[in-house]
Amino acid sequence: MDFLQAKQLIQERRSVRKFQDKSVDIQDIIDIMDCARYAPSDTNSQTWEFVVITNKDKIKKIEEMTWEALHIKAEEATEKGLDKPAKLLVRSFGPYATAFSGAPVLIICLATPYESKFKEKIFDPIGFVEEDVWAEEGIKSSCLAAQNLMLAAHAKGLGTCPMTGPVLLAQDKLREYLNIETHKEINMVISLGHPTEQPKKMARKPVDDIVTIVE
Repeated sequence: MDFLQAKQLIQERRSVRKFQDKSVDIQDIIDIMDCARYAPSDTNSQTWEFVVITNKDKIKKIEEMTWEALHIKAEEATEKGLDKPAKLLVRSFGPYATAFSGAPVLIICLATPYESKFKEKIFDPIGFVEEDVWAEEGIKSSCLAAQNLMLAAHAKGLGTCPMTGPVLLAQDKLREYLNIETHKEINMVISLGHPTEQPKKMARKPVDDIVTIVE
């Protein structure tokens, strides 16, 4: 693959929210996850794990618990006199937070604790940073793996959409439902399936607005 092919792959990837009622081949899932594990990570710590759900009833259950938590948040806001934000939370954010509902596959992206010989032999003994900083290291690497995953899916003609709604709203219930250990961070969920549409290209900031070159 030359640069232009790589650039095209990256620029044509979209967040897909509408999927065909069609399963994803297990080998395609394995191929995609194989690409995810080749993402870079801090000192090759590989702080990622994935729970891949292909059961529609379980995906529906996660949608339901997300909506339930969202309505509770809206009710709390209404009780505080925040009627308009409460309505917008349900009407505008709700569909985005549950846009995985029609997908045949839902991937739960986890960040595992950062562990390395550097942390054990150098960073921890000298108190290099506060302990909670290391949780961020795991999440950063997990995000890199997620991008690999989504680009690989796009290369196979599949659609994905990364979402944090279920994590922000129903993380505890999601953790309990899937028996996810407490030391593993739930980073995001990614829907996966055969797209029914190719969303339009979204506007991007010009390169000059986001890049400062220091010579």
